[in-house]
Amino acid sequence: MPGQLTVRPIARQDYEQWLPLWDGYNASYGRSGATALAGEITQMTWSRFFDAYEPVHALVAERDGTLLGLVHYLYHRSTTAIAPNCYLQDLFTSQAARGRGIGRALIEGVYEGAKAAGAGRVYWLTHETNHTAMKLYDKIGEKSGFVVYRKLF
Repeated sequence: MPGQLTVRPIARQDYEQWLPLWDGYNASYGRSGATALAGEITQMTWSRFFDAYEPVHALVAERDGTLLGLVHYLYHRSTTAIAPNCYLQDLFTSQAARGRGIGRALIEGVYEGAKAAGAGRVYWLTHETNHTAMKLYDKIGEKSGFVVYRKLF
């Protein structure tokens, strides 16, 4: 019988197991091979988790010493509230571990951390074609009704 799932803050010794999850997350959004993120971005992302001056945080889901998923989130200010907002930026579960409540556990870990930090809300985005994830999101969050616009440089 497998051990209990643990959601915990990322640790420096997690890098070797975090990296394949990070690469899998990026590949799911078309960032692999010729379109992969530059190594400098991955290294900067990793270093931000351990820099007390950065508002970027990471949790991992672990069972029996194996990382099964990750979530990255950050806090930011708002012009409409005193409390910070929490933006859940990246969520990924290994293919083999999907459908076992790991994504939910990671999001609930962010909820707990955000409450403890005094955040007024947690929010995230997903691609409109990500129907599998939206089945979970519809159970643990609510659609805001906002449409995202952007301009890339």
